[in-house]
Amino acid sequence: MRLAQIILATAVSAVVSFSRDQALFAKLGNGWTAIGASQVGVTHRLAKSMQRKLDHIRENSERAHPDPSPTIFTEDEVNDYLASDKVELPQGVKKVTLQGRTGVVEGFVNVDFDEIRGKQQTSNPLLFLFSGRHLVRAEADAWGRGGQGKVHIRNVAIDGIDVPRAALEYFVQKYITPKYPGIGLDSEFELPNRVDNAVVGYHKLTLTQR
Repeated sequence: MRLAQIILATAVSAVVSFSRDQALFAKLGNGWTAIGASQVGVTHRLAKSMQRKLDHIRENSERAHPDPSPTIFTEDEVNDYLASDKVELPQGVKKVTLQGRTGVVEGFVNVDFDEIRGKQQTSNPLLFLFSGRHLVRAEADAWGRGGQGKVHIRNVAIDGIDVPRAALEYFVQKYITPKYPGIGLDSEFELPNRVDNAVVGYHKLTLTQR
């Protein structure tokens, strides 16, 4: 299980529910790949700051008694990390930006739905919105308590148009869940690296280990 789930299951499930396994950050201790786009010649100072915090979480989890002091990721750090060169995007996802406020994460994602759908064609009117390349905004409740993370997708809009719940559920069931079992509009998962609590705040994410 990957800590990516804390943030990206938040945004991704939120956006088009793409894989927790390729979610925001890859497994701690294995380089922590993120979702973003490579930018040659950019320093990404804040991404380096975030990397140090990720390393601390991994190292802290290996102690017999982890330090319970919270680790705080700022929104700017997260988005700079997403835009750094430590990136592997899920198929069809071109760019990701996250915004946080108390208990809620908004994800803004540039998505090519034709890539996600592949060669699968359908005349189902529920899937009319899910074609071509678009800007997707998703809003989700996200939290972690007692070592368990939860994400509930409130709503999703494509190019400013709200997606009907029935259409969103159908798209996820047909194109997302078969690839990534367990991913849906409501997701629950175990938090990795002895993370006990995950709290989304105003432009920040706070993780506590135990």
